[in-house]
Amino acid sequence: MVSAETPDCLIVTGMPGAGKSTVTRLVAERLPRSARLDGDFISSLVVSGRVWALGEPADEAARQVELCNRNLCMLANNFSDAGFTPVIDWVIPDREQLDFFASLLPSRQVLFVVLAPGIEACRYRNALRDPRERFDFDGYEDLDVGMKRELGDAGWWFDTAALTPEETADGIIREVWHRALVN
Repeated sequence: MVSAETPDCLIVTGMPGAGKSTVTRLVAERLPRSARLDGDFISSLVVSGRVWALGEPADEAARQVELCNRNLCMLANNFSDAGFTPVIDWVIPDREQLDFFASLLPSRQVLFVVLAPGIEACRYRNALRDPRERFDFDGYEDLDVGMKRELGDAGWWFDTAALTPEETADGIIREVWHRALVN
C-alpha cells in the first residue's frame, strides 16, 4: 500500500476515457497525504503558443510535452520531499517518456499503473462525458498498439472494464506496491 511513510510517486496512465482523472482523484483522497498532479492542467498553463501533444508543428508539440513532463516531475519531487505521495494523471504513450519520468524522479520509487479497460470501454466512457470534458480522439487503435508494444512489460496493466472508479481506486491502493513498481 502506498503511504505517507513511503512517499513514492504513483503514475496512472491510459487512453482517453480510461478513467485516469476520476481514479487518480479517488486514489489521492484515500491516501493520508497526497497531491494529485494533472498533466492536462499543467499542459494548459501554456496559454499563448500552446500546441497539444499530437499537434503541429510536431517539434513544438514534443517540446511542450517535455516541458509538461519536467514540470510534473519537479512538482512530484517537491510534494514527495514534503511527505506527500504524488499521484500523476497523464498519458504516457511510450517507454521513452516513462524512462524520462524515472530519470527525473531518481530518489523515488516509481509506481506505474496503466488503466486498461479496452478501446470500446474508453470510447464509451469518453462519449458519456460532458461535452466540455470530452476528448475528441480518433487514434485509439494506434495508441493501444503502441502502448502495448512499448510498455507492455512495465508496471501494472489493470483491466478495469468491469470495475467502478471506486473499485479501481481501492484495487490500486491495495495492490500497487506489489504490481506496479518500475524502479
